[in-house]
Amino acid sequence: MQIQGYFDLRFEAVKEVFASLFDNSQERGAALCVQVGGETLVDLWAGSADKDGAEAWQSDTLVNLFSCTKTFAAVAALQLVGEGKLDLDAPVALLWPEFAAAGKERITLRQLLSHRAGLPALRELLPAEALYDWQAMTRALAAEQPWWTPGEGHGYAPMTYGWLIGEVLRRADGRGPGESIAARIAQPLGLDLHVGLADSEFPRVAHVSRGKGNLGDAAAQRLLKVMMSEPTAMTTRAFANPPSIMTSTNKPEWRRMQQPAANGHGNARALAGFYAALLDGRLLEAELLNELTREHSVGEDKTLLTRTRFGLGCMLDQPELANATYAVGPKAFGHPGAGGSIGFADPERELAFGFVTNTLGPYVLMDPRAQQLAATVKACLG
Repeated sequence: MQIQGYFDLRFEAVKEVFASLFDNSQERGAALCVQVGGETLVDLWAGSADKDGAEAWQSDTLVNLFSCTKTFAAVAALQLVGEGKLDLDAPVALLWPEFAAAGKERITLRQLLSHRAGLPALRELLPAEALYDWQAMTRALAAEQPWWTPGEGHGYAPMTYGWLIGEVLRRADGRGPGESIAARIAQPLGLDLHVGLADSEFPRVAHVSRGKGNLGDAAAQRLLKVMMSEPTAMTTRAFANPPSIMTSTNKPEWRRMQQPAANGHGNARALAGFYAALLDGRLLEAELLNELTREHSVGEDKTLLTRTRFGLGCMLDQPELANATYAVGPKAFGHPGAGGSIGFADPERELAFGFVTNTLGPYVLMDPRAQQLAATVKACLG
C-alpha cells in the first residue's frame, strides 16, 4: 500500500503503524494528521475512497465524521455563551418555548451538552423521511417526555443531540447550525469541514461501509444485543428512530442536511486543525474552554450501556478503561465518531490529533486503530 503525504522523521514509527492498517484486506481508505504546538508533524493518507477500490484516497478527500461533529456544535454554542446570546444554566425553554412541554421547563443548555437532559431518543417511531425534516424532528423533541429525571445521571444522545443543540444554535444565532459552525469555526480557521455539504463537494466524499467479521469488544456486543432483541428500548430508539439513521450515510440527503451530531464531513486535517485552535485559544476564552473540558458526567451511560465521561459536547479520557482512552494523557479531550474516525487534543503535549476512515469498525467508544496510532505518537514524543 502506497502511503501519501508527509511525516517528520521523528514520527517514522507512526507512518509504519498507519501503513500496517492496510495489512487488513478490508481496510479501504484512511487519513491521519498530527499537530504539536500548532505545527503539522504528520499528514498521511492512503487507500481507496470509493466502494470498488478504483478511486484513490486524495489529499482533499472528505468523509462523514459522525459524532466527531458534536464538539464543533458545542464550541459554537459556547461562543454564543461568551457573546451573551446563550446561558449555560438558563432554561432552554426561554429561547424555545415549545420545549417546556412534558416536564422539560427547567432543562438547561448545560444538561443538553453533557447528555444529562434525558432526551437521547424519541419513543414514538417516526417515518424514515422524518430524518431529513428539521421541523418534524425538533417538534417531536419539544413534545417528548424525558426518559429519566433531567440532571440525574447521563445517557449519550447519538442523534437527538444534533436537533437539540442545532435548534438552540438556530434560534440564538439566526442561521442554520451548519452555517453557524462554518462561519464561526471552519471559515476563520480555513478548515475543510462542512455540516451540510454542497452538492458540488460530493465527488470528494469517500464511500463509507462496515468492515465484516469483527464483532468488537464486550461493550459493542452488549449494545448490539439490546438493539437486536429490544426494539422499543431507549438505546435502540436512540440509534434507530427514525429507522433511516443507520442506513443513510452515503445518501445525498444525509450529506446535505445540517445535523451537527452526526453528519459533519471533513478530513483528518480539519479535525487536527480544530483541536489545535482550541488549545491555542483561537476558538474559546480560557474560562469557556475549561467549561468544555471539565467533567460534567461520569459513570454508567444509560444509552451506551458502558462507562462514559463527558465535558460539554466532548468525551473525556478514562485512562483505566481500554475502550475509553485516547491512549495519550489523562487530560485528553475530544470525540470519537461511529466506526473509527476521531479528533482530540492532549493539552499536556500541545497535541492535536485527527484520524478518519471509511471502513467502519464495530466499537462503541474508541477504535483500536486510532488508539494504536495515538499511543505511537505519544511514544515518538517521548
